[in-house]
Amino acid sequence: MVPIRGRAPSRPSHNSRPYCAATPALDVFLTTWRADPLTLGALFVASVAYLGAVARVRRRGEPWPLRRTLGFFALGLLPYAVIELGFLGVYSSELRWAFSTRIALLIFAVPAGIAAGRPLDLIPAAVRQRVLAARVTRIFGNAMVATVVIAAVFCLFLTPVAGILRVDPVIEASLGLIVPLVGLAMVLPMMALGMVHTGTFIAIEFLLAFVELLIDSVPGLLMRLNDSVLDLIPDATRALSWWPSPLHDQHLAGDMIWFIAEFADVPILVILMVRWMRSDRVEARGYDELTDEEYEQMTRAHLRGER
Repeated sequence: MVPIRGRAPSRPSHNSRPYCAATPALDVFLTTWRADPLTLGALFVASVAYLGAVARVRRRGEPWPLRRTLGFFALGLLPYAVIELGFLGVYSSELRWAFSTRIALLIFAVPAGIAAGRPLDLIPAAVRQRVLAARVTRIFGNAMVATVVIAAVFCLFLTPVAGILRVDPVIEASLGLIVPLVGLAMVLPMMALGMVHTGTFIAIEFLLAFVELLIDSVPGLLMRLNDSVLDLIPDATRALSWWPSPLHDQHLAGDMIWFIAEFADVPILVILMVRWMRSDRVEARGYDELTDEEYEQMTRAHLRGER
């Protein structure tokens, strides 16, 4: 019998090695860790600050649900520790896909998990109102700015700037603090400003969030389809069976950015939907409290085109 031969493999390009699995085994993911002082310090400060604020709230006699505290640690700080101290943090400076996955999770997943702990509600009401009323807070706390900021961050992966950010040890380490703070600056006000923005404004944000679903996918797609290494950084080759070629590493990075960005837009849509519902209830309650004379006067003013 004549053996069935498969199609001959394509000839590798000048900047790639023969194809390999390019992803480590599960035991490598689970056993690769580091003790990063900056990350451990950030975890300690965040834990002490949050638990101290919870203790102050309870001393004032105000209730604080346990699920919020559990959400802060289980959904916020724990993923942050896994990202920064685990495989993604260890290989962030050497693997493009580890770096891009780390950044995408730090700007999307970690802030959303921390927001589950409602840290803004731990601030005294008077201070919280001043913070939310500040212009910079209201600018960052809407989906329009979030769309621009996230798209700009992902577009950096298409330039040599991404390589500089990845291989410079000081910048690469500082991103573990800066990127989550940028995400929190957008997510926390977005959750809290439902009572400030009007229903019409939130509806516009909701529509723009759908546009973001398309915008976020563009950098990942371009990285995946490009046949040249975009960051111009030499290959950090290691003698490991699963280590990818530079081009395949870039393709994996594009795949991860595309997947995470599309998946992470779902919580933003949920937040906007909740804000829309809250704003609608507040406006409806305001109309219900109007007297017949006030309602009739408002109707006449509306018909005359007055405000």
